[in-house]
Amino acid sequence: MSQRLWLLAATGFLVVALLVGALVGPVHIGLVDALESMIARLPFVHMDSPLSPTQESILWDIRLPRVVLGALVGSMLAVAGASYQGVFRNPLADPYLLGVAAGAGLGATIAVVYLPNGFGFQNALPPAAFLGASLAVVLAYAIGRSAGRGSGGATLVLAGVTVASFFTAVQTFVQQEHSDTLQEVYSWILGRLPSSGWNDVEILLPYVAVAVVGILLHRRLLDVLSVGDEEAATLGVHVGQVRLVVVVCATVGTAAAVAVSGLIGFVGIIVPHAIRLVAGPSYRLLLPLSVLVGAGFLVLADVIARTALSPAELPIGVVTAFFGAPFFAVVLRTSRRMAA
Repeated sequence: MSQRLWLLAATGFLVVALLVGALVGPVHIGLVDALESMIARLPFVHMDSPLSPTQESILWDIRLPRVVLGALVGSMLAVAGASYQGVFRNPLADPYLLGVAAGAGLGATIAVVYLPNGFGFQNALPPAAFLGASLAVVLAYAIGRSAGRGSGGATLVLAGVTVASFFTAVQTFVQQEHSDTLQEVYSWILGRLPSSGWNDVEILLPYVAVAVVGILLHRRLLDVLSVGDEEAATLGVHVGQVRLVVVVCATVGTAAAVAVSGLIGFVGIIVPHAIRLVAGPSYRLLLPLSVLVGAGFLVLADVIARTALSPAELPIGVVTAFFGAPFFAVVLRTSRRMAA
């Protein structure tokens, strides 16, 4: 199957996922009516929407912001996971590799616990989580670099694990000292797409756009890195520079996604490996497919989260973990078998 056909199929999957996310819910909205409502909002189009004011509000103020935000977060987490797996040549790497999740969790916890109620911790959560995630990445990279220039990607992985463990310990201590805030913290940790709005989309979109473009521009170089650092260097590739740029792009985008949506795990494991199984390992195709399929996957996971126990909702992090945990075990078993 050619690259164009794979991209076309992935685009079709994303379109279907977006339509399902926008139309499925306790209030019925027909496909034709929704499309006419969208057309009516286009500039220079003079027509009335067939939807009632209530349906208009549900579609444009509740469902579509949530769907668009889920697509942005899913695409960022998936392409970041594929990128980490490429630069570190580690099939188990995911967007939280360098302590991003732990740093964001600590930042959010500090915002909930220590900021005064009048400040409004809901508005403070994204910047606090972003700062925590960025600090964790800087520390992980500094520790990894301190091992020397000759150390490979495995050293950076271990540095990330070290930083994540420390930040998680600090977060646990803070939570134990302020147990009355546990509900607010965990509601954010398990994913907060239900409370999203267009403001969250506007905050996240620039970060995702810059990060995804930066990663896609290096997709051919990631194919070269897959043969090994020494071989890539002999071919004229600046290995350290490529690794740094890709890691920075993936981490900044992931930190922004986590800051807005909360912690949503396993997307960076499920999507890239599923694509490898059907489309092959080449990063020239894997990365753009990860952007499209990751977006559609998280939108559909969110649909499951809000319909499985309707009228109640599952945290989306629970849904991705339900699929991701056994998938991770399969990837781990396969990796060990290949290494043997």
